[in-house]
Amino acid sequence: MKAVVLVSGGMDSAVVLALARERGFATHALSVSYGQRHTSELDAAARNARVLGAVEHKVVTVDLRSIGGSALTADIAVPEHETGQPLDAGIPVTYVPARNTVMLSLALGWAEVLGAQDIFCGVNAVDYSGYPDCRPEFVAAFQNLANLATKAGVEGAGLRVHAPLIGMGKADIVREGMRLGVDFAQTVSCYQADAQGWACGRCDACLLRAEGFRKAGIADPTRYRG
Repeated sequence: MKAVVLVSGGMDSAVVLALARERGFATHALSVSYGQRHTSELDAAARNARVLGAVEHKVVTVDLRSIGGSALTADIAVPEHETGQPLDAGIPVTYVPARNTVMLSLALGWAEVLGAQDIFCGVNAVDYSGYPDCRPEFVAAFQNLANLATKAGVEGAGLRVHAPLIGMGKADIVREGMRLGVDFAQTVSCYQADAQGWACGRCDACLLRAEGFRKAGIADPTRYRG
């Protein structure tokens, strides 16, 4: 069985890639260069795809920076917090308009070309930063769209969108990754990592990640600057 797996370079997508392989899928890893602040996460995606046994790894370029609207694709400061400080309520400025819709659409197109009926993504609705496109309702709606808008869907093959981490907390994701043999030191989650992948330790992504390791009782292998 073939599956397209969205791989960002972060910890969640690495766990999803390992899970898809454990379930018996031949995994075709897809990353998107969308104009994000740094490319070290794409370097991490390539490493994880190789180490976790992807059949191939493809990077597609989409210029979301041309429309901006996010701290990750425009000249907007990434919010920073002290450890233990509550994250801001509401949808943060790090939300990238339409990002998950665009990424899943690209995965859908490649799945059709490959003849794959399964797409995996690492969205999470528990310990996340309030993004509307990380909710179960979004995943279900996209799967419905996939089966309405494609040749494969119309001809009855059926397309499935898997989000196996969607109901898991970060600590549970850490534990699952450890069970699967994921090397979290090779992943990059920080919104403003440097070119070598060192993390700031103060953005929402860093704080959620660090808290996950703390709650799981596992040493955090993340490389932090300063």
